[in-house]
Amino acid sequence: MKLKGIHHVSAITGTAAGNVDFYTKVLGMRLVKKTVNQDDTSVYHLFYGDERGNPGTELTFFEFPNAWRSRPGTSSISSVSLRVPGDAALNYWHHRFVQYEVDHDDITERAGRLTLAFRDPEGQRLMLVSDEHDTGIAGGKPWVKADVPAEYGIVGLGPVQLTVSRAERTERVLTQLMGYTKKGQYASAIAGQPDIVVYETGEGGSGTEIHLEERSDLPQERQGIGAVHHVAFRVDDEAELRAWIDRVGAAGLAHSGFVDRFYFKSLYFREASGILFELATDGPGFDTDESLDALGESLALPPFLEPHRARIEAGLRPIGTGSPS
Repeated sequence: MKLKGIHHVSAITGTAAGNVDFYTKVLGMRLVKKTVNQDDTSVYHLFYGDERGNPGTELTFFEFPNAWRSRPGTSSISSVSLRVPGDAALNYWHHRFVQYEVDHDDITERAGRLTLAFRDPEGQRLMLVSDEHDTGIAGGKPWVKADVPAEYGIVGLGPVQLTVSRAERTERVLTQLMGYTKKGQYASAIAGQPDIVVYETGEGGSGTEIHLEERSDLPQERQGIGAVHHVAFRVDDEAELRAWIDRVGAAGLAHSGFVDRFYFKSLYFREASGILFELATDGPGFDTDESLDALGESLALPPFLEPHRARIEAGLRPIGTGSPS
């Protein structure tokens, strides 16, 4: 009953085609699964990750083309980090962001690591974080066919920042329910606001961390294009997930119950500040229905959606110059 770290983060895009261009061609991540939102099959669900899409490396996007633009605020996942192998990689990425005209900040130390904050074309708030001095859970392996040298490539998800109006409520969920422990804290960049507190779980390290920011100067987030939908945490297998279902229920939190996403099994619940959390199993994995070499090349559907393929494909906008499939 010990969470292993961050499993994946799911965000919102307004255009699947533009999203694929940025995350594969600029960031050099692998599109490991092109599928649909299982709760709304009219829209894509895109998964990016390392060479295999290993748990802990997956950044995913729902395409909601008619959604409004997000408004940053509290009760939100306000920043997502992507791990790179070391400090030298940040210098490479700084030059690359200038080359590709990516909106970015300067390289800055946060929580004892060098970081490089940037925004994607839709304003999604992201940050590269150096693994130079990181210990704990290992990252993945960069996609070798990317237009980014492997020694600088993205190797997985790093710290996820939560922004809330009252930190103690979320802290209780993290520590008393989910088993996270406090690791440290660092100063907020916003004058007059409390320190940002760092929590970790499992083996610890960048790939397990939650950074909890309390803000009294913001309204509640309006979720939309450019926002994060939810964060998922790693559990070993279905047996452990079912034990977590009992644990979350006993804590009095409303939850989804067991959900079979085919590529992993899940549980969803909202923590005390309203942020959507998911617990997800490490397997079966993305090569369940596609070969490792062909991941993400065609529209993949779980077995229960396969009989509806023709209707689903007809309702999807093509990505790039090809068809949805």
